[in-house]
Amino acid sequence: MVIDKPGKVTDKIFLLGTKESCVYLLMGRNAYTILGGGAAYITPEVLKQLKDFRIEEKRIQRLIILHSHFDHCGMVPFLKKRWPWIEITASARAKELLLSPKIVESIHALNQVLLTEHGKEELANEMGIEFSGVDVERIVKEGDVVACGDLNMEIIETPGHSSCSIAVYVSKEKAMFASDAGGIPIGNQVFTAANSNFDQYQQSIQKLAEYDIDIYLAEHYGALIGAHGRNYLYKSMDAARETRRTMEASLERTQDVKKSTEEMTDMFMALVPEDFMPRDIIAVVAAQMLRYIDKQKCGYSHENKYS
Repeated sequence: MVIDKPGKVTDKIFLLGTKESCVYLLMGRNAYTILGGGAAYITPEVLKQLKDFRIEEKRIQRLIILHSHFDHCGMVPFLKKRWPWIEITASARAKELLLSPKIVESIHALNQVLLTEHGKEELANEMGIEFSGVDVERIVKEGDVVACGDLNMEIIETPGHSSCSIAVYVSKEKAMFASDAGGIPIGNQVFTAANSNFDQYQQSIQKLAEYDIDIYLAEHYGALIGAHGRNYLYKSMDAARETRRTMEASLERTQDVKKSTEEMTDMFMALVPEDFMPRDIIAVVAAQMLRYIDKQKCGYSHENKYS
């Protein structure tokens, strides 16, 4: 079963935001945690949902950024202003990246693009929704356990999608919050998202699959529960292997990273829904994966040799 509409996933977990950009509310006894920072454009929906679901905002004590890509931390500055008492939590690498003026500028610009595409630019200006940077107040690492009321959140380092990726496992719920570190569920398929390091990405999926999971909570396209949740990471492993083989074959045929990027971008665009990401961003993801595979397989870059 897949839950991709805002509302209750379990008695302790709510999905917030939109189908294509999800964050989650974990409800411990007298203390709540937001997992994921979302894209800026979902902020008005999240606030309305909290009101509609009668969530006491003062109980939200923490927000965990699972990785620092623009569509997973866009709401954070606004929410920190609204809830100054919350503790912003992320990996040491995420803190480092979010202190870079160049990266802050890029995150701001990309969120502005999505605000415009979703018709939220004027509303965002009225509400003061703008990515102005994030101060990570608590750094977490592999094996740390962070409390959310009576629930414990185990921190798992999951590099590969990004160098700063972490996942959170809540054993009482058998729930895994992995953001994009385990790939992106799209219908019956998985979009392989090994942006940073393909080897680490595959290793991270295998690592996550060792946990006892009944609920897999993705930050794009919802939560998978029951058999879907239990089987998802194995499906993601298969998708990663197949994507890698396809990319290797394309590079062998074209001898050119740029040409293979066009091929793979065409293939990915046929897979992903229109509301996922613009083609130019998908092309960047494809190029990142291809460059890594090219260097690992050949010891040099076809892009440098032939382009």
